Amino acid sequence: MFYHSGKLQYEVRVDRPDPVFAKYLQQAIGGVEGEIRVAMQYMFQAMGARGEKRFRDMLMMTATEELSHIEFLGHAVALNLEGAPLSAQEAASADPVVGAILGGQNPRHVLSSGLAAMPVNANGIPFDMSHIYATGNIAADMLANAMAESSGRVLASRLYNMTDDAGMKDMLSFLIARDTMHQQQWLAVIEELGGIEACMPVPNSTPEEHENLAHSYYFLNTSLDEPTPEGVWTNGGPAMDGRGTYTARDRVEPEGQVPDLGRAREGSGAQTEQM
Repeated sequence: MFYHSGKLQYEVRVDRPDPVFAKYLQQAIGGVEGEIRVAMQYMFQAMGARGEKRFRDMLMMTATEELSHIEFLGHAVALNLEGAPLSAQEAASADPVVGAILGGQNPRHVLSSGLAAMPVNANGIPFDMSHIYATGNIAADMLANAMAESSGRVLASRLYNMTDDAGMKDMLSFLIARDTMHQQQWLAVIEELGGIEACMPVPNSTPEEHENLAHSYYFLNTSLDEPTPEGVWTNGGPAMDGRGTYTARDRVEPEGQVPDLGRAREGSGAQTEQM
């Protein structure tokens, strides 16, 4: 169940409308780094959360907050489209927005939405829900969430640097701040579960007899002309999960067979020469 306030979560003001920036803001709504993605991801994770109730509550509350971000970003898109030309004649006039229009306004903001936001990315492609990760494993989901918030903060930081509008910078500074908190709250859940070491490997409930441990802890160098990159993952030290030791192998001999499917069957639609 959801309730709605008539007020936006954070003030949105645009000092000078910019139809091109409205197009860029669409990425924060319907892009893979955007708010539709995280709102749906956290909501579906919450609906499938088993275990302590507080984690489900945390996910659902944050999902609802992300819906509010969609709302005020949508308002920001509409405000940036104020004064945008509605016809080819206007676009050919001496209107001060013309330069911006000719520089790349999304025509669907005129043709499809009547100068309003849409559930699309900056290229006008609708968000298709293919980047919603909800595994039912709390550690996997928290790691996916931290990544989602990290990419979202990268996007908000880039948008901040792309505008000189003080109102838009203020709104984006709020989004950057909330991304900071959300990154850390998901990682804090990992800490509550005992830290990354205790959570790994994910899932940590898989019995060891189900895993071929001889292949679990070596880094494989598959390059013909580059040395093995040195790091913790190759230095012979203990693995993060405490079950093995990191090593490295160079160009190991393949252990599998040469794939051969044999002849094609009659009626399979293959060429006669394949049968």
